Amino acid sequence: MTQASTGDTVHVHYRGTLTDGTEFDSSAGRDPLQVTLGQGQVIPGFENALMGMAEGDTKTVTMPPEEAYGEKQPGLVHSVERAQIPPEIELEVGGMLSASDPQGRQMQLTVVAIEGDTVTLDANHPLAGQALTFELTMAKVGT
Repeated sequence: MTQASTGDTVHVHYRGTLTDGTEFDSSAGRDPLQVTLGQGQVIPGFENALMGMAEGDTKTVTMPPEEAYGEKQPGLVHSVERAQIPPEIELEVGGMLSASDPQGRQMQLTVVAIEGDTVTLDANHPLAGQALTFELTMAKVGT
């Protein structure tokens, strides 16, 4: 049976959970995720876990933050005046906003605090700083 290696396109079913067991993503009820290995299309720990798997293989892997979305970076948390955010945008703690960085790339911001006229936004990925566990099932190796 062919084992997945760099350059292969694979189709994988997955279930991602946090250390407390909370599910944050899953392919259940959907087509398997298609990934070309070696292209950096998924987080490093996920891609590394797929290497060497053959069709029908299953495994569970837990990856530290540095193999997932990285550690939280305090420099990505900023406070802004509420007036800098369009008034039609409703803000609530835990809510997400989309913005463009100075290079024009889209980024997601999480509202972490609202205090008076000041809003604190976090540009870290919501899963940054967390270990992630994935249950993987290789559905297909090859196109």
